[in-house]
Amino acid sequence: MGLLLSTAVGSAQETASEVSRWVTLEVIHRLENPRNLTRPGARGELGAYQFRLATWRMHTVVPFARALDRKTSDIVAVKHYDWLKRGLEAARLPASPYYIALAWNGGLSATIAGTASSRAHEYAGRAANLAASLGGRERIASAR
Repeated sequence: MGLLLSTAVGSAQETASEVSRWVTLEVIHRLENPRNLTRPGARGELGAYQFRLATWRMHTVVPFARALDRKTSDIVAVKHYDWLKRGLEAARLPASPYYIALAWNGGLSATIAGTASSRAHEYAGRAANLAASLGGRERIASAR
């Protein structure tokens, strides 16, 4: 009985974690490229999450132009999210939407060192507020 309960709790935690990941990634998409523009950003960023080439290359060998394909971009976004989460947790920082967005925008090293720019902190604040709003809607929808 205890094993079944712990398995159910573990599954619930994994599901909550996955919901948090997808809410956070949706927020990042909305902040980065809400209109799904296909032209490169000012620094060559591409796709729904506005990946830079170096970040894309960290997680895949798929050609960078595929960042414009949402399914491919989602796969890389999950890998990047998980990498940021591991880095934050290793530094004993919460893997909250705020810190994930701060690291996404300002860099993991700067986030851990406490040197992320004020602009990155503003971005993270907007992300956290939007995630709280979307997360609440997700909880309401799943309760129905």
